Amino acid sequence: MWLAELTWPEVAERAAGGALLAVPMGSTEQHGPHLPLSTDADIAMALCERLAAELPDVLIAPLVPYGSSGEHAGFAGTLSIGQDATEHLALELGRSAAETFSRLLFVSGHGGNAEPLGRAVARLQAESRDVVLFQPDWENGDAHAGREETAMLLALRPAIVRVELSAPGERRPLAEIMPRLRAEGVRAVSPSGVLGDPTKATAVAGAQLLNELGGALVRYVEAWLGRYAGARR
Repeated sequence: MWLAELTWPEVAERAAGGALLAVPMGSTEQHGPHLPLSTDADIAMALCERLAAELPDVLIAPLVPYGSSGEHAGFAGTLSIGQDATEHLALELGRSAAETFSRLLFVSGHGGNAEPLGRAVARLQAESRDVVLFQPDWENGDAHAGREETAMLLALRPAIVRVELSAPGERRPLAEIMPRLRAEGVRAVSPSGVLGDPTKATAVAGAQLLNELGGALVRYVEAWLGRYAGARR
């Protein structure tokens, strides 16, 4: 399933047979004192792996570990390339991938990538490339480094979760704090970087959520491929 482990003739054969390329888009940014900077990237990669396990002819591109994370400035280790660079990276990556693959899927694990990736995908589609974007979402959940993300990391990589350091952060509704968050960043509303309560997370709940999000991705791609097949008939 790993693009980077294949030779170019092998990739050409898989692409000619209809394989789609899934590109996991993550970030390197703070996720509180208890979660690793790779949290968004780990979730994006896990969803791509689920997709490749469920559907035939899915290749996974190397992870893009950087994104638009300016809202997390001021926390050690956050590495942001900003919106413009994220958009341009996805745009040029999509154009290059389209030389080989007829279908391209971006899977983003970081909410801050939504706007730049949305613009890049819209541009690629306007250029007649078959490209889509999937962004996992959970309703009524914690916004950042809270219950849901902590639970998923407990299911995926429990050894690197510092459970003993988890503590509730800012728990007001996101809509209430969004104006200040947009203007001043996460640090202005949560000194720990946590938006939610990670102490309520469990690995069992994380595995269940990953299963739900993975199932949503599979259904999304199946619907996309169905439209693609229908257009050819």
